[in-house]
Amino acid sequence: MPPDDHPQFRRAHEALMARGLGRMIPDLSRITELSELLGDPQRAYPSVHVTGTNGKGSVVRLVAALCSAAGITAGTYTSPDLQSVRERLSLAGRPIGPARFAEVYDEVAPLADLVDARARERSGADADTVTYFELLTAMAGWWFADAPVDVGVFEVGMGGSWDATNLLRGDVAVLNVIDTDHPELGATPEAAAREKVGIIKPGAQVISARQTPEVAAIIEGAVAEAGATSWWLGEDLEVTSRAVAVGGQLVSLRVGDRVVDDVLLPLYGAHQADNAALALGAFAALTDASFHAMDDEVVRHGLGAVQVPGRLEVVHRDPTVVLDGAHNPHGARAAAAGVDEAFGFRELVVVAACLEGKDVEGILLPFRELATHVVVTRAPSPRAASLEQMQAAALAVWGELGVVIESAVDLTTALGLAETVAREGDGVLVVGSLTTAGAARERYLPLTDDDPEEVVLAPEDEPPAFDDEDADALATLLQDEDEFREAIDELLDAQDERPRHDPDD
Repeated sequence: MPPDDHPQFRRAHEALMARGLGRMIPDLSRITELSELLGDPQRAYPSVHVTGTNGKGSVVRLVAALCSAAGITAGTYTSPDLQSVRERLSLAGRPIGPARFAEVYDEVAPLADLVDARARERSGADADTVTYFELLTAMAGWWFADAPVDVGVFEVGMGGSWDATNLLRGDVAVLNVIDTDHPELGATPEAAAREKVGIIKPGAQVISARQTPEVAAIIEGAVAEAGATSWWLGEDLEVTSRAVAVGGQLVSLRVGDRVVDDVLLPLYGAHQADNAALALGAFAALTDASFHAMDDEVVRHGLGAVQVPGRLEVVHRDPTVVLDGAHNPHGARAAAAGVDEAFGFRELVVVAACLEGKDVEGILLPFRELATHVVVTRAPSPRAASLEQMQAAALAVWGELGVVIESAVDLTTALGLAETVAREGDGVLVVGSLTTAGAARERYLPLTDDDPEEVVLAPEDEPPAFDDEDADALATLLQDEDEFREAIDELLDAQDERPRHDPDD
Protein backbone atom coordinates (compact mmCIF):
# COMPACT_ATOMS: atom_id res chain seq x y z
CA MET A 1 0.00 0.00 0.00
CA PRO A 2 1.45 3.40 -0.95
CA PRO A 3 2.17 5.34 2.26
CA ASP A 4 -0.30 8.13 1.49
CA ASP A 5 -3.09 5.54 1.22
CA HIS A 6 -2.85 4.99 4.97
CA PRO A 7 -6.50 5.51 6.08
CA GLN A 8 -5.72 7.76 9.07
CA PHE A 9 -3.39 9.88 6.97
CA ARG A 10 -6.05 10.24 4.25
CA ARG A 11 -8.60 11.35 6.85
CA ALA A 12 -6.24 13.96 8.34
CA HIS A 13 -5.07 15.19 4.94
CA GLU A 14 -8.60 15.59 3.64
CA ALA A 15 -9.56 17.58 6.73
CA LEU A 16 -6.48 19.76 6.26
CA MET A 17 -7.25 20.30 2.57
CA ALA A 18 -10.77 21.39 3.47
CA ARG A 19 -9.22 24.57 4.87
CA GLY A 20 -8.23 25.61 1.35
CA LEU A 21 -4.80 24.80 -0.01
CA GLY A 22 -4.28 28.20 -1.64
CA ARG A 23 -6.23 30.35 0.85
CA MET A 24 -4.03 33.09 2.26
CA ILE A 25 -4.73 35.87 4.77
CA PRO A 26 -1.84 38.33 5.26
CA ASP A 27 -1.71 38.64 9.05
CA LEU A 28 -0.47 36.63 12.04
CA SER A 29 -3.53 36.78 14.29
CA ARG A 30 -4.74 33.17 13.82
CA ILE A 31 -1.33 31.47 13.92
CA THR A 32 -0.40 33.57 16.97
CA GLU A 33 -3.52 32.51 18.86
CA LEU A 34 -3.11 28.86 17.82
CA SER A 35 0.56 28.79 18.81
CA GLU A 36 -0.20 30.35 22.19
CA LEU A 37 -2.80 27.65 22.88
CA LEU A 38 -0.12 25.05 22.06
CA GLY A 39 2.36 26.75 24.38
CA ASP A 40 4.44 28.32 21.59
CA PRO A 41 6.30 25.08 20.80
CA GLN A 42 8.17 26.76 17.92
CA ARG A 43 10.14 28.76 20.47
CA ALA A 44 11.38 25.69 22.34
CA TYR A 45 14.43 25.28 20.11
CA PRO A 46 16.81 27.50 18.12
CA SER A 47 15.81 28.03 14.53
CA VAL A 48 17.14 28.96 11.13
CA HIS A 49 14.59 30.90 9.06
CA VAL A 50 15.05 31.02 5.28
CA THR A 51 13.43 33.42 2.80
CA GLY A 52 14.18 34.76 -0.69
CA THR A 53 12.69 34.44 -4.15
CA ASN A 54 14.43 31.19 -5.12
CA GLY A 55 16.65 28.59 -3.48
CA LYS A 56 14.91 28.56 -0.10
CA GLY A 57 14.21 24.83 -0.09
CA SER A 58 17.76 24.03 -1.21
CA VAL A 59 19.28 26.09 1.60
CA VAL A 60 16.99 24.45 4.16
CA ARG A 61 18.08 20.98 3.06
CA LEU A 62 21.74 21.96 2.94
CA VAL A 63 21.62 23.37 6.50
CA ALA A 64 19.86 20.24 7.72
CA ALA A 65 22.43 17.99 6.04
CA LEU A 66 25.25 19.86 7.77
CA CYS A 67 23.44 19.50 11.09
CA SER A 68 23.06 15.75 10.60
CA ALA A 69 26.75 15.36 9.82
CA ALA A 70 27.56 17.19 13.05
CA GLY A 71 25.22 15.03 15.13
CA ILE A 72 22.62 17.77 15.49
CA THR A 73 19.00 16.66 15.05
CA ALA A 74 17.27 19.07 12.69
CA GLY A 75 13.58 19.34 11.91
CA THR A 76 12.88 20.89 8.52
CA TYR A 77 9.75 22.59 7.24
CA THR A 78 9.55 23.30 3.51
CA SER A 79 6.93 24.19 0.93
CA PRO A 80 5.42 23.38 -1.42
CA ASP A 81 5.64 19.61 -1.64
CA LEU A 82 6.33 17.66 -4.81
CA GLN A 83 4.57 14.34 -4.21
CA SER A 84 3.21 14.29 -0.66
CA VAL A 85 2.44 16.88 1.99
CA ARG A 86 4.48 14.72 4.36
CA GLU A 87 7.64 15.98 2.62
CA ARG A 88 7.06 19.37 4.22
CA LEU A 89 7.69 18.06 7.74
CA SER A 90 10.95 16.16 8.05
CA LEU A 91 13.10 15.01 10.94
CA ALA A 92 16.78 14.21 10.40
CA GLY A 93 16.13 14.16 6.65
CA ARG A 94 13.18 11.79 6.92
CA PRO A 95 9.58 12.86 6.12
CA ILE A 96 7.00 12.40 8.81
CA GLY A 97 5.29 9.02 8.55
CA PRO A 98 1.60 8.80 7.56
CA ALA A 99 0.41 7.52 10.96
CA ARG A 100 2.40 10.13 12.87
CA PHE A 101 1.13 12.86 10.55
CA ALA A 102 -2.42 11.87 11.48
CA GLU A 103 -1.54 11.84 15.19
CA VAL A 104 0.02 15.29 15.06
CA TYR A 105 -2.97 16.60 13.13
CA ASP A 106 -5.33 15.17 15.78
CA GLU A 107 -3.29 16.82 18.53
CA VAL A 108 -3.29 20.27 16.93
CA ALA A 109 -6.57 20.47 14.96
CA PRO A 110 -8.94 20.74 18.00
CA LEU A 111 -7.16 23.93 19.03
CA ALA A 112 -7.41 25.26 15.47
CA ASP A 113 -11.15 24.55 15.67
CA LEU A 114 -11.25 26.53 18.93
CA VAL A 115 -9.52 29.49 17.26
CA ASP A 116 -12.11 29.27 14.46
CA ALA A 117 -15.01 29.16 16.93
CA ARG A 118 -13.70 32.23 18.75
CA ALA A 119 -13.32 34.08 15.45
CA ARG A 120 -16.93 33.31 14.50
CA GLU A 121 -18.13 34.50 17.90
CA ARG A 122 -16.36 37.82 17.30
CA SER A 123 -17.05 38.33 13.59
CA GLY A 124 -19.86 36.02 12.52
CA ALA A 125 -20.04 33.17 10.05
CA ASP A 126 -17.75 34.87 7.53
CA ALA A 127 -14.86 35.22 9.98
CA ASP A 128 -11.34 34.38 8.84
CA THR A 129 -10.46 30.89 10.04
CA VAL A 130 -7.13 29.08 10.38
CA THR A 131 -5.70 28.38 6.92
CA TYR A 132 -4.16 25.19 5.55
CA PHE A 133 -0.66 26.65 5.74
CA GLU A 134 -1.14 28.03 9.25
CA LEU A 135 -2.33 24.69 10.61
CA LEU A 136 0.48 22.82 8.88
CA THR A 137 3.02 25.30 10.28
CA ALA A 138 1.64 24.79 13.79
CA MET A 139 1.88 21.02 13.30
CA ALA A 140 5.56 21.35 12.36
CA GLY A 141 6.35 23.47 15.41
CA TRP A 142 4.50 21.04 17.68
CA TRP A 143 6.07 17.87 16.22
CA PHE A 144 9.59 19.29 16.37
CA ALA A 145 9.18 20.29 20.02
CA ASP A 146 7.78 16.87 20.88
CA ALA A 147 10.63 14.98 19.15
CA PRO A 148 12.55 16.99 20.46
CA VAL A 149 14.80 18.51 17.80
CA ASP A 150 18.03 20.36 18.46
CA VAL A 151 17.19 22.96 15.81
CA GLY A 152 14.31 23.83 13.50
CA VAL A 153 15.06 24.90 9.92
CA PHE A 154 12.02 26.62 8.38
CA GLU A 155 11.34 27.82 4.85
CA VAL A 156 9.11 30.85 4.54
CA GLY A 157 5.93 30.15 2.59
CA MET A 158 5.63 33.63 1.10
CA GLY A 159 7.26 36.92 2.00
CA GLY A 160 8.29 37.06 5.60
CA SER A 161 6.68 39.63 7.90
CA TRP A 162 3.19 38.12 7.83
CA ASP A 163 4.12 34.54 6.90
CA ALA A 164 2.88 31.94 9.40
CA THR A 165 6.46 30.81 10.04
CA ASN A 166 7.38 34.22 11.45
CA LEU A 167 6.66 33.27 15.07
CA LEU A 168 9.98 31.42 15.24
CA ARG A 169 12.83 32.49 17.48
CA GLY A 170 14.76 33.10 14.27
CA ASP A 171 18.26 32.89 15.75
CA VAL A 172 19.61 32.81 12.19
CA ALA A 173 17.86 34.46 9.23
CA VAL A 174 18.86 33.61 5.65
CA LEU A 175 17.86 35.89 2.78
CA ASN A 176 18.52 34.31 -0.60
CA VAL A 177 18.39 36.41 -3.77
CA ILE A 178 15.34 38.68 -3.70
CA ASP A 179 13.54 39.40 -6.97
CA THR A 180 9.93 39.71 -8.06
CA ASP A 181 7.63 36.71 -8.15
CA HIS A 182 4.39 36.80 -6.16
CA PRO A 183 2.29 39.90 -6.93
CA GLU A 184 1.12 39.92 -3.30
CA LEU A 185 4.64 41.04 -2.34
CA GLY A 186 4.75 43.99 -4.72
CA ALA A 187 5.87 44.72 -8.26
CA THR A 188 9.55 45.43 -7.53
CA PRO A 189 12.41 43.62 -5.77
CA GLU A 190 12.50 46.47 -3.26
CA ALA A 191 8.85 45.95 -2.31
CA ALA A 192 9.43 42.21 -1.91
CA ALA A 193 12.52 42.90 0.21
CA ARG A 194 10.55 45.05 2.64
CA GLU A 195 8.30 42.06 3.32
CA LYS A 196 11.11 39.49 3.47
CA VAL A 197 13.30 41.40 5.95
CA GLY A 198 10.42 40.97 8.39
CA ILE A 199 11.99 37.65 9.46
CA ILE A 200 15.00 39.43 10.99
CA LYS A 201 14.67 39.18 14.77
CA PRO A 202 16.48 41.31 17.40
CA GLY A 203 20.08 40.15 17.78
CA ALA A 204 19.83 37.59 14.96
CA GLN A 205 22.63 36.45 12.69
CA VAL A 206 21.60 37.42 9.15
CA ILE A 207 23.03 35.57 6.14
CA SER A 208 22.39 37.22 2.77
CA ALA A 209 23.05 36.35 -0.84
CA ARG A 210 24.34 38.98 -3.23
CA GLN A 211 21.58 41.54 -3.76
CA THR A 212 21.01 44.60 -5.89
CA PRO A 213 22.22 47.82 -4.19
CA GLU A 214 18.62 48.86 -3.50
CA VAL A 215 17.70 45.54 -1.88
CA ALA A 216 20.99 45.40 0.05
CA ALA A 217 20.25 48.84 1.53
CA ILE A 218 16.85 47.60 2.77
CA ILE A 219 18.46 44.54 4.36
CA GLU A 220 21.19 46.59 6.04
CA GLY A 221 18.56 48.96 7.40
CA ALA A 222 16.60 46.08 8.90
CA VAL A 223 19.78 44.54 10.34
CA ALA A 224 20.72 47.82 12.02
CA GLU A 225 17.21 48.34 13.40
CA ALA A 226 17.19 44.84 14.92
CA GLY A 227 20.71 45.08 16.34
CA ALA A 228 21.52 42.01 14.25
CA THR A 229 24.77 40.89 12.59
CA SER A 230 25.02 40.50 8.83
CA TRP A 231 27.06 37.97 6.81
CA TRP A 232 27.22 38.67 3.06
CA LEU A 233 27.93 36.26 0.24
CA GLY A 234 30.92 37.67 -1.64
CA GLU A 235 32.34 39.28 1.50
CA ASP A 236 32.02 37.15 4.64
CA LEU A 237 31.12 34.02 2.65
CA GLU A 238 32.46 32.91 -0.69
CA VAL A 239 32.65 30.12 -3.24
CA THR A 240 36.40 30.27 -3.78
CA SER A 241 36.51 27.64 -6.51
CA ARG A 242 34.09 25.48 -8.43
CA ALA A 243 34.43 22.79 -11.11
CA VAL A 244 31.98 20.44 -12.77
CA ALA A 245 32.30 16.90 -11.44
CA VAL A 246 30.55 13.59 -12.00
CA GLY A 247 27.21 13.80 -10.22
CA GLY A 248 27.52 17.47 -9.33
CA GLN A 249 30.39 19.85 -8.70
CA LEU A 250 33.58 20.15 -6.67
CA VAL A 251 33.62 23.36 -4.63
CA SER A 252 35.70 25.17 -2.05
CA LEU A 253 33.81 27.37 0.39
CA ARG A 254 34.99 30.16 2.68
CA VAL A 255 33.34 31.34 5.89
CA GLY A 256 35.29 34.21 7.42
CA ASP A 257 38.93 33.10 7.46
CA ARG A 258 38.14 29.41 7.19
CA VAL A 259 38.20 27.64 3.82
CA VAL A 260 36.88 24.11 3.32
CA ASP A 261 38.30 22.61 0.13
CA ASP A 262 37.27 19.64 -2.03
CA VAL A 263 33.59 19.51 -1.17
CA LEU A 264 31.78 17.22 -3.62
CA LEU A 265 28.36 18.85 -3.86
CA PRO A 266 25.85 16.51 -5.57
CA LEU A 267 23.88 19.44 -7.05
CA TYR A 268 24.21 21.18 -10.39
CA GLY A 269 24.71 24.84 -11.22
CA ALA A 270 26.55 27.87 -9.86
CA HIS A 271 23.40 28.85 -7.96
CA GLN A 272 23.61 25.66 -5.90
CA ALA A 273 27.24 26.40 -5.02
CA ASP A 274 26.06 29.80 -3.76
CA ASN A 275 23.27 28.08 -1.83
CA ALA A 276 25.86 25.81 -0.22
CA ALA A 277 27.91 28.84 0.85
CA LEU A 278 24.81 30.46 2.37
CA ALA A 279 23.96 27.24 4.18
CA LEU A 280 27.49 26.88 5.51
CA GLY A 281 27.34 30.48 6.74
CA ALA A 282 24.03 29.79 8.48
CA PHE A 283 25.45 26.62 10.03
CA ALA A 284 28.55 28.49 11.25
CA ALA A 285 26.38 31.22 12.75
CA LEU A 286 24.15 28.64 14.42
CA THR A 287 26.96 26.56 15.92
CA ASP A 288 29.25 29.55 16.68
CA ALA A 289 32.51 28.47 18.37
CA SER A 290 31.76 24.78 17.78
CA PHE A 291 32.03 25.34 14.04
CA HIS A 292 35.69 26.31 14.30
CA ALA A 293 36.45 23.14 16.25
CA MET A 294 34.81 20.86 13.68
CA ASP A 295 36.86 18.88 11.23
CA ASP A 296 36.49 19.75 7.55
CA GLU A 297 35.21 16.22 6.99
CA VAL A 298 32.00 17.12 8.83
CA VAL A 299 31.29 19.79 6.22
CA ARG A 300 32.30 17.54 3.33
CA HIS A 301 30.15 14.70 4.58
CA GLY A 302 27.13 16.92 5.25
CA LEU A 303 27.09 18.77 1.94
CA GLY A 304 28.02 15.60 0.08
CA ALA A 305 24.95 13.79 1.40
CA VAL A 306 22.34 16.42 0.58
CA GLN A 307 19.34 15.61 -1.60
CA VAL A 308 17.19 18.33 -3.17
CA PRO A 309 14.33 16.80 -5.19
CA GLY A 310 13.02 18.68 -8.19
CA ARG A 311 16.02 20.98 -8.63
CA LEU A 312 17.99 19.86 -11.70
CA GLU A 313 17.30 16.34 -10.51
CA VAL A 314 18.00 13.39 -12.81
CA VAL A 315 15.07 10.98 -12.46
CA HIS A 316 15.46 8.71 -15.48
CA ARG A 317 18.06 7.39 -17.91
CA ASP A 318 17.68 6.37 -21.57
CA PRO A 319 16.73 9.08 -22.18
CA THR A 320 18.07 11.26 -19.40
CA VAL A 321 15.19 13.18 -17.84
CA VAL A 322 15.98 16.18 -15.65
CA LEU A 323 13.41 17.99 -13.50
CA ASP A 324 13.56 21.56 -12.31
CA GLY A 325 10.80 23.40 -10.51
CA ALA A 326 11.82 26.82 -11.85
CA HIS A 327 8.65 28.92 -11.80
CA ASN A 328 9.92 32.46 -12.37
CA PRO A 329 12.49 34.03 -14.73
CA HIS A 330 15.24 34.21 -12.10
CA GLY A 331 14.92 30.50 -11.30
CA ALA A 332 14.71 29.62 -14.97
CA ARG A 333 17.93 31.50 -15.75
CA ALA A 334 19.74 29.57 -13.00
CA ALA A 335 18.35 26.25 -14.27
CA ALA A 336 19.30 26.99 -17.87
CA ALA A 337 22.86 27.90 -16.88
CA GLY A 338 23.12 24.71 -14.83
CA VAL A 339 21.93 22.49 -17.69
CA ASP A 340 24.24 24.19 -20.16
CA GLU A 341 27.23 23.76 -17.85
CA ALA A 342 26.71 20.29 -16.43
CA PHE A 343 25.02 18.19 -19.12
CA GLY A 344 26.56 17.55 -22.52
CA PHE A 345 23.30 16.80 -24.28
CA ARG A 346 23.41 16.42 -28.06
CA GLU A 347 19.84 17.69 -28.31
CA LEU A 348 17.51 18.98 -25.59
CA VAL A 349 13.76 18.43 -25.52
CA VAL A 350 12.05 20.91 -23.18
CA VAL A 351 8.70 19.95 -21.64
CA ALA A 352 7.07 23.04 -20.15
CA ALA A 353 3.91 23.64 -18.12
CA CYS A 354 3.43 26.75 -15.97
CA LEU A 355 0.79 28.10 -13.62
CA GLU A 356 -1.66 30.87 -14.32
CA GLY A 357 -0.51 34.36 -13.43
CA LYS A 358 3.17 33.59 -13.98
CA ASP A 359 5.48 35.24 -16.51
CA VAL A 360 5.34 32.25 -18.86
CA GLU A 361 7.39 33.82 -21.63
CA GLY A 362 9.97 34.99 -19.08
CA ILE A 363 10.23 31.44 -17.71
CA LEU A 364 10.76 29.92 -21.16
CA LEU A 365 13.14 32.56 -22.54
CA PRO A 366 16.33 31.35 -20.74
CA PHE A 367 16.00 28.01 -22.60
CA ARG A 368 15.78 29.69 -26.02
CA GLU A 369 19.30 28.75 -27.13
CA LEU A 370 19.30 25.32 -25.47
CA ALA A 371 16.11 23.68 -26.68
CA THR A 372 15.99 21.88 -30.01
CA HIS A 373 12.45 20.57 -29.53
CA VAL A 374 9.68 21.90 -27.27
CA VAL A 375 6.55 20.24 -25.92
CA VAL A 376 4.09 22.46 -24.05
CA THR A 377 1.20 21.21 -21.96
CA ARG A 378 -1.04 22.07 -19.01
CA ALA A 379 0.30 21.70 -15.50
CA PRO A 380 -1.69 19.17 -13.43
CA SER A 381 -3.29 21.90 -11.32
CA PRO A 382 -6.55 23.88 -11.24
CA ARG A 383 -4.29 26.94 -11.47
CA ALA A 384 -2.60 25.77 -14.67
CA ALA A 385 -1.87 28.22 -17.44
CA SER A 386 -3.99 27.38 -20.46
CA LEU A 387 -2.57 25.36 -23.31
CA GLU A 388 -3.21 28.35 -25.58
CA GLN A 389 -1.11 30.56 -23.30
CA MET A 390 1.70 28.01 -23.24
CA GLN A 391 1.61 27.72 -27.05
CA ALA A 392 1.68 31.50 -27.53
CA ALA A 393 4.63 31.93 -25.15
CA ALA A 394 6.59 29.10 -26.81
CA LEU A 395 5.96 30.59 -30.24
CA ALA A 396 7.17 34.00 -29.04
CA VAL A 397 10.40 32.45 -27.72
CA TRP A 398 11.25 29.87 -30.39
CA GLY A 399 9.13 30.75 -33.41
CA GLU A 400 11.87 32.65 -35.25
CA LEU A 401 14.43 29.89 -34.66
CA GLY A 402 12.48 27.18 -36.43
CA VAL A 403 12.45 24.97 -33.31
CA VAL A 404 9.71 22.34 -33.45
CA ILE A 405 6.94 23.22 -30.98
CA GLU A 406 4.35 20.59 -30.13
CA SER A 407 1.40 20.54 -27.74
CA ALA A 408 0.09 17.76 -25.54
CA VAL A 409 -3.22 17.56 -23.70
CA ASP A 410 -1.59 16.59 -20.40
CA LEU A 411 1.81 16.05 -18.81
CA THR A 412 1.78 12.26 -19.17
CA THR A 413 1.24 12.60 -22.91
CA ALA A 414 3.90 15.32 -23.12
CA LEU A 415 6.50 13.18 -21.36
CA GLY A 416 5.71 10.20 -23.58
CA LEU A 417 6.14 12.39 -26.66
CA ALA A 418 9.45 13.77 -25.38
CA GLU A 419 10.77 10.27 -24.70
CA THR A 420 9.88 9.29 -28.26
CA VAL A 421 11.68 12.32 -29.72
CA ALA A 422 14.86 11.99 -27.62
CA ARG A 423 17.62 9.84 -29.05
CA GLU A 424 20.84 8.50 -27.51
CA GLY A 425 22.83 11.38 -26.07
CA ASP A 426 19.77 13.65 -25.88
CA GLY A 427 18.10 14.98 -22.77
CA VAL A 428 14.60 15.86 -21.63
CA LEU A 429 14.18 18.86 -19.32
CA VAL A 430 10.88 19.33 -17.46
CA VAL A 431 10.30 22.91 -16.25
CA GLY A 432 7.64 25.50 -15.50
CA SER A 433 6.48 24.91 -11.92
CA LEU A 434 7.03 22.76 -8.87
CA THR A 435 3.61 21.23 -9.53
CA THR A 436 4.84 20.08 -12.93
CA ALA A 437 8.12 18.79 -11.51
CA GLY A 438 6.28 16.91 -8.76
CA ALA A 439 3.90 15.19 -11.16
CA ALA A 440 6.79 14.21 -13.44
CA ARG A 441 8.71 12.89 -10.46
CA GLU A 442 5.74 10.73 -9.49
CA ARG A 443 5.83 9.21 -12.98
CA TYR A 444 9.49 8.25 -12.77
CA LEU A 445 10.06 7.88 -9.01
CA PRO A 446 6.67 7.08 -7.48
CA LEU A 447 6.24 7.04 -3.73
CA THR A 448 6.44 3.53 -2.30
CA ASP A 449 5.63 2.01 1.04
CA ASP A 450 9.11 1.98 2.56
CA ASP A 451 7.75 1.43 6.09
CA PRO A 452 8.34 5.02 7.25
CA GLU A 453 7.21 4.13 10.78
CA GLU A 454 10.12 1.71 11.25
CA VAL A 455 12.73 2.63 13.81
CA VAL A 456 16.14 3.07 12.20
CA LEU A 457 19.21 2.99 14.45
CA ALA A 458 22.15 5.20 13.62
CA PRO A 459 25.43 3.25 13.56
CA GLU A 460 26.50 4.75 16.91
CA ASP A 461 23.20 3.60 18.46
CA GLU A 462 23.68 -0.04 17.55
CA PRO A 463 24.47 -2.38 20.46
CA PRO A 464 28.14 -3.41 20.67
CA ALA A 465 29.16 -6.89 19.63
CA PHE A 466 28.93 -9.58 22.35
CA ASP A 467 32.55 -10.69 22.80
CA ASP A 468 34.39 -13.26 24.97
CA GLU A 469 34.90 -10.78 27.81
CA ASP A 470 31.14 -10.16 27.95
CA ALA A 471 30.52 -13.92 28.01
CA ASP A 472 32.92 -14.39 30.96
CA ALA A 473 31.23 -11.57 32.88
CA LEU A 474 27.80 -13.09 32.25
CA ALA A 475 29.00 -16.53 33.42
CA THR A 476 30.27 -15.01 36.67
CA LEU A 477 26.90 -13.31 37.25
CA LEU A 478 25.02 -16.52 36.65
CA GLN A 479 27.05 -18.27 39.34
CA ASP A 480 25.79 -15.82 41.98
CA GLU A 481 22.00 -15.46 42.05
CA ASP A 482 22.04 -12.27 44.18
CA GLU A 483 24.48 -10.52 41.86
CA PHE A 484 22.46 -11.64 38.85
CA ARG A 485 19.18 -10.24 40.26
CA GLU A 486 20.95 -7.00 41.20
CA ALA A 487 22.27 -6.64 37.65
CA ILE A 488 18.79 -7.23 36.18
CA ASP A 489 17.30 -4.63 38.53
CA GLU A 490 19.94 -2.09 37.47
CA LEU A 491 19.22 -2.81 33.81
CA LEU A 492 15.47 -2.34 34.28
CA ASP A 493 15.99 0.89 36.22
CA ALA A 494 18.21 2.23 33.45
CA GLN A 495 15.61 1.24 30.85
CA ASP A 496 12.89 3.15 32.71
CA GLU A 497 15.05 6.30 32.77
CA ARG A 498 15.73 6.30 29.01
CA PRO A 499 13.84 8.91 26.99
CA ARG A 500 11.05 7.48 24.86
CA HIS A 501 11.22 8.00 21.11
CA ASP A 502 8.38 8.02 18.67
CA PRO A 503 8.91 5.48 15.86
CA ASP A 504 9.14 8.36 13.37
CA ASP A 505 12.05 10.06 15.16
